[in-house]
Amino acid sequence: MPELIEIRWHARGGQGAKTAAVMLAEAASAAGRYIQGFPEYGPERMGAPILAFNRISEAPITLHCNVANPKLVVVLDPTLIGSTDVTRGLEPGGTVIVNTPHGPEEMRQRLGLDEAYHVYTLDASRISLQTIGRDIPNTPMMGALMRVTGMLSREDFLNLMKHELHKKFKAREEIVKGNLEAMDRAFQEVKGE
Repeated sequence: MPELIEIRWHARGGQGAKTAAVMLAEAASAAGRYIQGFPEYGPERMGAPILAFNRISEAPITLHCNVANPKLVVVLDPTLIGSTDVTRGLEPGGTVIVNTPHGPEEMRQRLGLDEAYHVYTLDASRISLQTIGRDIPNTPMMGALMRVTGMLSREDFLNLMKHELHKKFKAREEIVKGNLEAMDRAFQEVKGE
């Protein structure tokens, strides 16, 4: 992992981008890394576009601003593509992971990215509907992110997430189990180069 990795999440309110950014930060912290995980809201309502951000590093992080030039962009809602410039500021050679049933090449074209960028896709909505019964694509997208980056091994990531999910959903084992299954499936089903 590079010294500092910056991630920008694009989603709509209610899709879990803020939760994903915070849980990813907590898992990375538990793995011994320095972290930041925070949202930026516009109109604070269900369905409104939101951004969330992560910084993960092997060294202390001294930046205290939104992520302007991410190495990774995670798009939880593909309807934002076209209405929002989700690739704005993406570092050359950067990576985009999109929640969509479409393949990486089709998304590369829709995003207007050349072969210098990495594009991955995952039908996280389908996975979340099948595993937790609701279209909340954040946890499958976290699994895809781990697979694409290799930031944490599958086993380490799932163990850390199990701990975090148990803290959040103490008496709701079915939610913990469903989210862990969603992350594990995403690890296996994400498509890209």
